[in-house]
Amino acid sequence: MLPTPALLAVGLLLGLVVLLPARRLQLGGVSSRLIGFYAFCVWALAFVLVFRPIAARFLVPILVIAYVAPFVVAPARISGIVRRGTGGRGTGGRGTGGRGDPPRPPMKNVTPPDDPTRPA
Repeated sequence: MLPTPALLAVGLLLGLVVLLPARRLQLGGVSSRLIGFYAFCVWALAFVLVFRPIAARFLVPILVIAYVAPFVVAPARISGIVRRGTGGRGTGGRGTGGRGDPPRPPMKNVTPPDDPTRPA
């Protein structure tokens, strides 16, 4: 049995909408498997909500938070949260990328020296 054109259209539209926060997660350095799981869960919950609004009072806030969270949280914070769960320390704010990137050089002092000819 093939799905009706309306089911296909809604499914494809929801899939395209879910790809926006999934791309944001990809920019944050989240693994492909986790992004796929996230996208499938959000898509499935939204699809169920569209055709069977049984628990709308419960599902709508969950979907809104799940959709908006990747846009609100910075990509570095997302990767730090995800890496913390795997046993790593994340970025730690020390300038190491965590993916084999070399550490950043120390900050350069660009403050001009005091003028020795002026009295203090």
